[in-house]
Amino acid sequence: MGVLDEIYQKAKGNPRKVAFPEAMNEKMMQAAYETGREGYIIPVLVGNGGEIREAARERGYEESVFEIVDIGEEDHKKKLIEKYVALPQTILKEKALNRRMQNPLYYAMVMQAVEEVDVTFAGIDNTTGDVLLAGQMIIGLKEGISTVSSIGLCDIPGFAGSEGTLLAVGDSAVCTNPDAKQLADIAISACDTVKALLDWEPRCAMVSYSTLGSGQGELIDKVVQALEIAKKQRPDLAIDGEFQFDAAVSPAVAEKKVKRESKVAGKANIIIWPDLNVGNVGVKLIQQFGHADAYGPMMQGFNKVVCDCSRGAPVSEIKGNIVISAVRASGE
Repeated sequence: MGVLDEIYQKAKGNPRKVAFPEAMNEKMMQAAYETGREGYIIPVLVGNGGEIREAARERGYEESVFEIVDIGEEDHKKKLIEKYVALPQTILKEKALNRRMQNPLYYAMVMQAVEEVDVTFAGIDNTTGDVLLAGQMIIGLKEGISTVSSIGLCDIPGFAGSEGTLLAVGDSAVCTNPDAKQLADIAISACDTVKALLDWEPRCAMVSYSTLGSGQGELIDKVVQALEIAKKQRPDLAIDGEFQFDAAVSPAVAEKKVKRESKVAGKANIIIWPDLNVGNVGVKLIQQFGHADAYGPMMQGFNKVVCDCSRGAPVSEIKGNIVISAVRASGE
């Protein structure tokens, strides 16, 4: 059974409510309908209720598969606002929130914040910036985390890692040149994401062009500082480095290069790139020469699961990301 098969099985065993604020988008509605009809999620379409129902009928969808939330329904909106402003540490108050909730993206996230839905899924009609801003404003960031980042899951044929052919990598999509604190946030978030999604015991390697001082320079100093911050902030997590990539994933190389005890060296299941240059190139090398399937990016750092999918993604890929997001919500 492949990784996606296992994730789909988990989703079907515990379907979560996923809000779709871009419900009128044809690809998004199709993906929501198919994942809902197949029993993986409970799709909640957020927007103009009449327009959504008409579009669903025209496209041949059974309305009973969906829950439809009309953002123009004032009683429901008032109840949501009351619940939201009563939450601790909310940024927006009643009047400002009421204005924001004219936008289905913000309305869906308020529903998520008060636990009427488990996931907000967007990214086709809204830009990444739109989704990140709404997420930070309404959902907020996890305690101790100040950086939104991403993680991907690579299924690499022929790779004999500690989790078989699977390897989690981040950040390959959001943070261009993270400083030491941001890099530590990325590592901590990655561990929590992997634990929630796959039930792995995270073993997270901070990689660079140096293994334990074999090289010197500012780029290495940043990774070393990030490791110190991460270990101080979350001593419960197995985060280690700085390692070269081969020392992180190969037991034979780790035996030669890492002359101290490590829970991570040679058996890392999470790789944290030092910056987006390395991350982007690294993932593409794994895909092109390792013939890997790469799932994601999965946004992380928020208090709850917020998903920003690719605008150009086909329906099949959107469905996969919806299911992954639902399973992450089950594990948090």
